[in-house]
Amino acid sequence: MEMILASASPRRKELLAMLGVPFSIDPAVGEEYCPDSLPANQAAEFLAVRKAAEVAKRHPDAIVIGADTTVILEDEILGKPKSKEDCIAMLSKLSGRQHLVQTGVALFCRGKSLSFTEETQVSFYPLTIDEIIAYAETDEPYDKAGGYGIQGKAALLISGICGDYYNVMGLPIARLSRQLQTLRSICHTEEI
Repeated sequence: MEMILASASPRRKELLAMLGVPFSIDPAVGEEYCPDSLPANQAAEFLAVRKAAEVAKRHPDAIVIGADTTVILEDEILGKPKSKEDCIAMLSKLSGRQHLVQTGVALFCRGKSLSFTEETQVSFYPLTIDEIIAYAETDEPYDKAGGYGIQGKAALLISGICGDYYNVMGLPIARLSRQLQTLRSICHTEEI
């Protein structure tokens, strides 16, 4: 059975390849939005379901994987920085504090679906303004929720994590592997 990743993220592509199963990429193109009434801790899964559902309409006989990652600091979602100033403001908020990274994952197969949210706590060292500016001047932060990539230069800013490292990168691959096995029984297929 064909497997499709509903994301153009190079990090998710790299992580999904760890499963050793062939897959193709067909990114969701719909607008990303959440209702104002939706709690921050439900946003990632809500968006993952929307992405997977959109792509599943184009590929009804495939396994479609949608994912979305949010960085949450005190019930505020920190999205992708829009400018250097925005990035500096985000990193200043994260400095010396702990925040949550949540990745919502949705799996669709033959009209059936399941979804989940994985959560990792991330702690930043107290950062100097020079450290923040130096990181903001790289090209790393601008396509990443919260304005940082744990797998890159931001590794020097992080004092610790509690949870799945790969979740912070954008795809909790170990849990996804187990959920794909559950999906096999739901979809009545041996091909996953």
